[in-house]
Amino acid sequence: MSPVSAPEPSQRLVAGRYRLRKLLGQGSMGTVWEAHDELLRRPVAVKQVRLPADDTPVEEIEELRERTLREARAIAVVSHPNVITLHDVALEDDEPFVVMEFLVAASLAELVTANGPLEVEQAAIVGHAVAAALSAAHSAGVVHRDVKPGNVLVSPDGQVKLTDFGIARNLSERTLTSTGIMLGSPCYIAPEIASGGAVTPNADLWGLGATLFATVEGHAPYDADAPAMEIVGQVVNGEVPRPEHDGPLREVIMGLMVKDPAARMSLREVRERLYPLMPAPGSPVYESLRLDPTPPEEAPTVVTRPAVPLDGPTETGIPLASTPGPLPFERTGGRRGRGVAVLLGVVSVALFATAAVGGFALTRAVAGQPVLPVSAPVASQQAAAPLRELAVRTADAATLAGEQGGSFSVPVPGDWVKFVEQRSARTLPNSTRVHWVSPDGTSEIVVERFPNFYPKYAVEQYLRVLSSRTPGFRVVGNTQLDNGTPEPSSQLTYRSVDAVAAGATGSDVNRASIANVLPIDKDLWVVSVTVPIDQEDTGRRGLFARVAPEFRVLGRG
Repeated sequence: MSPVSAPEPSQRLVAGRYRLRKLLGQGSMGTVWEAHDELLRRPVAVKQVRLPADDTPVEEIEELRERTLREARAIAVVSHPNVITLHDVALEDDEPFVVMEFLVAASLAELVTANGPLEVEQAAIVGHAVAAALSAAHSAGVVHRDVKPGNVLVSPDGQVKLTDFGIARNLSERTLTSTGIMLGSPCYIAPEIASGGAVTPNADLWGLGATLFATVEGHAPYDADAPAMEIVGQVVNGEVPRPEHDGPLREVIMGLMVKDPAARMSLREVRERLYPLMPAPGSPVYESLRLDPTPPEEAPTVVTRPAVPLDGPTETGIPLASTPGPLPFERTGGRRGRGVAVLLGVVSVALFATAAVGGFALTRAVAGQPVLPVSAPVASQQAAAPLRELAVRTADAATLAGEQGGSFSVPVPGDWVKFVEQRSARTLPNSTRVHWVSPDGTSEIVVERFPNFYPKYAVEQYLRVLSSRTPGFRVVGNTQLDNGTPEPSSQLTYRSVDAVAAGATGSDVNRASIANVLPIDKDLWVVSVTVPIDQEDTGRRGLFARVAPEFRVLGRG
């Protein structure tokens, strides 16, 4: 993402709540803002996704929106101290905004570029924290796919967080890279991904090993200045680089950077090996590192290595990958107290844009792989996990515009993860959607509220919007439930299809949704359960039949 110095001309208010204050960076896929949450009065990071021009096909625009919501879903199901926190996701005028934690920190890429290779203790803290973050992500069914120094944040107090799940993919979801363009940074990408193989959690193990390589060597495992497809060819067909660092981390790095995914060192073993190398809690292990581009003559005297500008070469002369990531953060200055905004980059799609069409196909052919990528196994094709006991949850679907009356209760499985989405449409009132997502990401319960829906609108308009937003939308049942006012309640069953692009391998992802459409006073409420198509019957009988009848709007009367 390119640095931006021009001030933002207007203090835009997003979703009635987030005041965009400072433009921190922008790239081909989005803009990153420092913002203020006026409701909770705290700083936040807001990523505004850049939508294509008006002449772009609707399908492409919808795909970009889906990518943004996927980022939100990916982070929402991962709750861990070493993972950036998702606060909110909003759609305003069909523009997606992702609101996340604002962290005062520098990226690992910047630290290494400014200071050279880190000490063993410093590197061990990073490796242990990233391994812990990946363990939490994998337990939630999420593969990061872009683990690298630019996506690891390190704060002055030693706090380490993994960022940029913008290209993460829940294993139940099909890939969005139907054109054959890979996502990720070539110097850190796992060989199986580079050659178009199935994505598994073990791909992140390679990324962790490559990140530790850069941390102790001061440069990426491969030549970052080489053309992207040349790097990919080395990753797929070349020898695995061996770190010159002769210390306890070398064995961990070589155990992770193994071409056979099944043979890589487990995250548990990584943490067991790194833990004894870490200093005592509270040790000022990062205080000696430069966190800003202060000229050497002004650098604090505690710096242990010659400092260099953040955009300059490393001590080895080989630059690290740029500092991508959707999250803005600020870096504390030296002892003079200078605050310098850290400008972020977007995921390294741009690195592949020019060479992907021809070079990617060539690389895959050389690797003995099909020219188009192979879809990962879809979790919906596996047996459904046993449904745990339901617990009644209370939530609030009040909109950020201030409409009240949004409290409700509904029974949901105890281990499903909740997140809230704000939506807007030109032909309907703004709505609030409260999601509970299953741990494997294949199923969800959604409660959506349209405040002040009546008397201006009708259910027929809602169904038209639902149809336009849902790929492969097909109604298979619509039953009137009662003669309520202002319209009858109804139960809707529909199916949708996430189709694999023509010529690509893999199967379409088919889903079934059962929804109660409920006019209640002036509001329209929709309570739905969505499951894989092969679990439609159990989803209806085993889940929806238990959830829908117990839904209650609170505070009425």
